[in-house]
Amino acid sequence: MNDSEDPNAEVQYHLEVGPSDLADAVLLPGNPERVDKITALWDDYEEKAYHREYRTATGTYDETPLSVTSTGIGSPSAAIAVEELARVGVETFIRVGSCGAIQPEMDVGDLVITSGAVRQEGTSKEYVREDYPAVADHEVVSALVAAAERLDYDYHVGLTMSADSFYAGQGRPGFEEFRAAGSDSLVKELQDANVKNIEMEASALLTIANVYGLRAGAVCSVYANRVTGEFRTEGESRASEVASLAVHLLAKMDEAKQEAGVDHWHAGLTLE
Repeated sequence: MNDSEDPNAEVQYHLEVGPSDLADAVLLPGNPERVDKITALWDDYEEKAYHREYRTATGTYDETPLSVTSTGIGSPSAAIAVEELARVGVETFIRVGSCGAIQPEMDVGDLVITSGAVRQEGTSKEYVREDYPAVADHEVVSALVAAAERLDYDYHVGLTMSADSFYAGQGRPGFEEFRAAGSDSLVKELQDANVKNIEMEASALLTIANVYGLRAGAVCSVYANRVTGEFRTEGESRASEVASLAVHLLAKMDEAKQEAGVDHWHAGLTLE
């Protein structure tokens, strides 16, 4: 794309979607293959585009419109998705991913609902100063918690660390046992600071959404516990179901706000 091309054109350059292709809320898995697993939980859906790592489908869950767009691995590609989805009218973003837990009481298959994130990735630093917080929208967090409770899934709420690399940046050994500076103490320092999990996209998503005044959150399945050494690809469908139900609950919350004439969801409002 050259400088003369309009990045706000109706059909987006990377995602190849336009305003008519998306619902107001979009789930953001990393893996394009996860789109099928998410839409299998919905009432109905239609695939809208598939270009590079970006696969998009739109449908309904419990009669609530929603979409899903895969982002690929890491914050740079996730930021492209958020940018282009925002430009076609998306207002709510929920990352649906996998992660490594770093607290001993967390089991493989549990869910982690992110309340805020440590910005170890570099993408968000290109948007705003480094001391700007990466905070999840409180309505999205509330909806994800309510969804996990309704579905009776084990979950944790807390801080996530987002890294730019799967190996060195997460304290793992690289090729031929290479160790990045500080990697031996990284996980312990995060544990001591009560960080719950490590993944690669949440902090950029939350930061960019806050800069643009959009709603965002994240729910991840624990695939590995870095303390116990346990690893299983488990809980993926639970995260997808919780995120889908959360979009439905957010729609109900928005209706309740409108009826009450208020701008923000609070404990005094109830859902039918």
